Amino acid sequence: MISRHTRVLIAITKWWAPAARMAIALVQNGCRVSALCPAHHPLTLVSGLERVLRYRGLDSLRSLRQAVSGNPCDIIVPCDDGVVAQLHALHREEPSLRELIEASLGPASSYVITRHRHRLLKVATELGITVPTTKIVTSIDDLAAWYRDVAPLGVVKVDGESGGNGVRICRSFAESIAAWRDLGARPGLATACKRLAINRDPLALWTRQHAADHEITIQRFVDGRPANSMFASLNGKLIAVLSVVVLAADGPTGAAMIVRKLNDPRLANNARLIAEHLDLTGFYGLDYVLDANTGVPHLIEMNPRSTQLGHLEFTDQRSLVTEFCGAFFAQATASAHRPIPGDTVALFPASLAILHTHHARIDAAYLDEPMEEPALVEELKRDPWPERQRLSRMYHALRPFRRTPAIDFEAFGGAPLAD
Repeated sequence: MISRHTRVLIAITKWWAPAARMAIALVQNGCRVSALCPAHHPLTLVSGLERVLRYRGLDSLRSLRQAVSGNPCDIIVPCDDGVVAQLHALHREEPSLRELIEASLGPASSYVITRHRHRLLKVATELGITVPTTKIVTSIDDLAAWYRDVAPLGVVKVDGESGGNGVRICRSFAESIAAWRDLGARPGLATACKRLAINRDPLALWTRQHAADHEITIQRFVDGRPANSMFASLNGKLIAVLSVVVLAADGPTGAAMIVRKLNDPRLANNARLIAEHLDLTGFYGLDYVLDANTGVPHLIEMNPRSTQLGHLEFTDQRSLVTEFCGAFFAQATASAHRPIPGDTVALFPASLAILHTHHARIDAAYLDEPMEEPALVEELKRDPWPERQRLSRMYHALRPFRRTPAIDFEAFGGAPLAD
């Protein structure tokens, strides 16, 4: 264990709000928190950060290397899959950083499993966890065999993506071929430069160089609604787990907007089995589909990093951050800061996208707004900073955003929310 005032480096490349919520919770628990993120990221507005370091796109791996080696810390908390992939790369290339990386993520032997969906689900099956049939796709013949021998539709996925970006629900052989080709195509230099300049993605160039490392799979479609778990573990011992069922989401495969706390011992047991088997340390997310007919949870993938749930605290359950700090840092943990009075949460700012179209459901939930950080709240109410820049606005005037309708899983059997 580590003493009080533990130094934490929280790292993110995506323009996601949960990293800021994680940082707030860590600061509230007495940690000395530094941040590594792109310029103008919402994370930079969190009060109490000791240092803000910039994730630079022209040499992103060097940014991470310098942040880890030049800013001494006791643990690294990655908040997106790209950061995890770069930590794995640093582990291979920098022997001096291996001890810290393993103290943050667990042993190197687990990395090849946590970053590849098919291998993780194979391990889960061996542990007795219910998993939909999943196959690796390396050719059109693999897809033909799937539609001939397994199922009339499937979900094609590529490793390394998140937020539903690397997922295609395919209802025919032809759709699956198109998805496989699209997801398997190495981004061209022009595409990578666009992601760097327009989307302000600091990993755009690095990801292009490493796209060949990503496996593509096809998975049996499970009719049901999504559920998520996030757990904290230390050296393979499960510390705490929080599970939710998704009531509304940003599209059928997108991020949750409204969730309800779910007390299902099967999900907690799954987290324990995986944490123990892989000897994991840190925060991890597990994504499920609850079968519409039986209610059985089918594990569909794992996120090897912090997700949206880490800071949430209820009247009967402290946050995962608080529980982890108590176990890892051996320090007095914070009392509940603002426990959620019920069991239904409208995640902020994701739920703002449906505030006017589905206000009744949001009104019935607890709006998880970080009121102690007014500057952060105002920033999160706006479009992400990259979208507000002139170059981005000019680009999207010619190529408008493709907005996926939100899905209400609680009403209408999963029909899109009204415009």
